[in-house]
Amino acid sequence: MTTSPTTTATAAGASSATAASSKAATTTTTTTDAAAATSYELPWVEKYRPQRLDDVVGNRATIERLKAIQHDGNCPHLLISGLPGIGKTTSVHCLAHALLGDAYREGVLELNASDERGIDVVRNKIKTFAQKKVSLPPGRHKIIILDEADSMTPGAQQALRRTMEIYSSTTRFAFACNQSSKIIEPIQSRCAILRFAKVRDEEILKRLLEICEMEGVEYNDEGLAAIIFTTEGDMRQAINNLQSTYTGLGFVNQENVFKVCDQPHPHLVRAILESCRAADIDAAMDRLDEIWSKGYSAVDIVTTLFRVAKTLDSLSEAVKLDFIREIGWTHIKVLEGVSTNVQLGGLLARLCRLNMNAKLFEL
Repeated sequence: MTTSPTTTATAAGASSATAASSKAATTTTTTTDAAAATSYELPWVEKYRPQRLDDVVGNRATIERLKAIQHDGNCPHLLISGLPGIGKTTSVHCLAHALLGDAYREGVLELNASDERGIDVVRNKIKTFAQKKVSLPPGRHKIIILDEADSMTPGAQQALRRTMEIYSSTTRFAFACNQSSKIIEPIQSRCAILRFAKVRDEEILKRLLEICEMEGVEYNDEGLAAIIFTTEGDMRQAINNLQSTYTGLGFVNQENVFKVCDQPHPHLVRAILESCRAADIDAAMDRLDEIWSKGYSAVDIVTTLFRVAKTLDSLSEAVKLDFIREIGWTHIKVLEGVSTNVQLGGLLARLCRLNMNAKLFEL
C-alpha cells in the first residue's frame, strides 16, 4: 500500500502540532507552579507569629499571668490594653489555642476593626455564637475576641453588658485595645485587666537576629540598630521593616533602612540639635531646610527630633528636659494644624535661646 505525500505531510504536521502543544502545556504548568510557589510566600510577621505563650517576646510578667490562666483552665473575661504591635492579639490567640486545642476553629469568634461592630452585630452575630452548642474539652468555654475594642461604639459596648452576663457559663470575652479608658466602666469591671508595655530594644534585637539567621538575611549592626530606632518598641513594625529592607535592597544597613522607612535621617536631626546646643541658628536652619526640601512632613521632623533628643548624650539632663518640653509644645501645635516650616524654625530659635545668655534678651 502506497502512502500519498499529502497524507505523510499531514501526519507530520499533526505530530509537530501535538509536540508544540505538549511543550506549551508543560511550560504553562511550570509557570503556574512557580507562580503558585511564589504566591504562597508569607509575610514574615505571619510566618514567625508565636503559636505558644512561651514564644511571645516581651512583657514576661503579663505572659506569666496568662500562663496561670492556661494552667488553671478557667479563663475570665479579659481586657488587654497597650500600644500596637506588642503582642496583645497574638497572646490571646495563643491562650485560646492552649485552652481549646483542636476545637479552636469552632470555639473562637474574632471580630476586629474591619468588621461592622454596631449594636446589630452584638445582638445578632455575637449573641448567635454565644448560643451555639460546640463540643469543647471539659471545663472550657467558647472565646469571643474583640480586637481594637476601643473603636466600638458606646451603644454596642452597652449592649454587650447583658450578653456577657447571660452567657458567662459558656462564653468568655477577650477585649484587645490601645486605650482602656475608651472601654466603658461596666465592661472594665467585668474583666481582668492586663496591660502590655513596649517591647524592649534588647528583646526586639534578639528576635530580629533569629529571623535573620533563619532567612539568611545579610545585615550589619548599624542596620539593625536603625530598625530598632524606627520602630520604638513595635515588634510587628520591626519585622516588617526588616523584610521590606531585605526584599527591596538586598542588604540591611542604616542607609537602606531609612530609605525604606522614609524617615528623616537621625544624623541630620542630630546635627540640628547640636547646632541648637551651640546656639548656631543659621547652621540649624540650613539643616532644617535640607530635610524640609526632601518632602518630610512637620510631624515626621518633630517626632524624629524628640527621639534623637532623648538619646543625645552631649546634652545635660536639665537642658535635655528643656529641649523635650519645647519639642512637645511644638508637636501639639503641629497636630492642631500649624505644620509649616515657620513653626519648625520657631522651635529651633527657642532651642537656641535656651543655650544663650539670658541677659541678651533683657530690654
